[in-house]
Amino acid sequence: MAEFSKIEPSYISKDGCRIVWQGVDEDDQHAVILNKDELEGLTELLSKETTGTVELEDEISEIMVNTDTTQFLLKENKILEIKTSSLRKKLLEFRNVPHEPKPVKIYPKEFFPSIEIEDDNEEKQDLLHAVLSLKNQGKVSEDQLFRVMATRRSTRNFDMTRLVEQWKVDKILAAADTAPTAGNFQGFEVVYVKNNEIKKRLIEAANNQPYVNAPVVLVFCMDPSRVKMNFPPDTLAKFSLQDATLAAAYSQLAASALGLSSIWIGMIDEEKVKQIIESDLKPSSILCIGYPQKKRPPKSRRKLKELIRVIE
Repeated sequence: MAEFSKIEPSYISKDGCRIVWQGVDEDDQHAVILNKDELEGLTELLSKETTGTVELEDEISEIMVNTDTTQFLLKENKILEIKTSSLRKKLLEFRNVPHEPKPVKIYPKEFFPSIEIEDDNEEKQDLLHAVLSLKNQGKVSEDQLFRVMATRRSTRNFDMTRLVEQWKVDKILAAADTAPTAGNFQGFEVVYVKNNEIKKRLIEAANNQPYVNAPVVLVFCMDPSRVKMNFPPDTLAKFSLQDATLAAAYSQLAASALGLSSIWIGMIDEEKVKQIIESDLKPSSILCIGYPQKKRPPKSRRKLKELIRVIE
């Protein structure tokens, strides 16, 4: 796998550049040459710390800038990758563009004092891993993952006298952030509803299901505008629906691992929900979480041979 090496002036254009990857062998190099317009487009995305796509002049290749990785999708299905933070640093230095990385503030209760880290992907991933693996009551290890999935139960009766600890909410939201998404563009948004009056209004928007008024209410919304891929709008909408669904599923499993119960609400009046949470984004589901009034044993499921169809 070729590794990003350097950015240097272009041999054929004084206003462009060459982005170089070094292969395993000394003479094994890969380079993408950007002209003036392509370089300016990429610089704009990186300097604004946003995501997006830069089309290259051959009308086939493109650069996809994501929050963590930038991919160069070239002719003949060739793909070269660079960590976005590294590309940003090198490219802005190459163009002499002043840039102050945006700090990321993390406030989980287990960290004291609150810490601030620079926008470096490796540090953020390490910190996210730390948040997800804190040694607290309810911690789940890898070998317990299948037990968590097997014992998860939907709950419609929450103990409303017992609040969910904020550190557990933090971990549930962090789990949503680790879910796979189309192109890793994270085409969804999570609305964390704390307001009790809003929760009560959501009951009506969810076919009058009273358990929507739970200790923790998360509304998962589709945001196809974040999916910077060259596909028709209906395809981008499908991607963002999948993104939001996967994020909700990861949150539900995280809640179960932390000793909580949840109920997935899919029967919703989407327009009413949008009005209530004051959002233009289409909701995909509502996830209600809390301590159950009574723990319930897992239900039997159909046998795998009835569930799986094998094509040989």
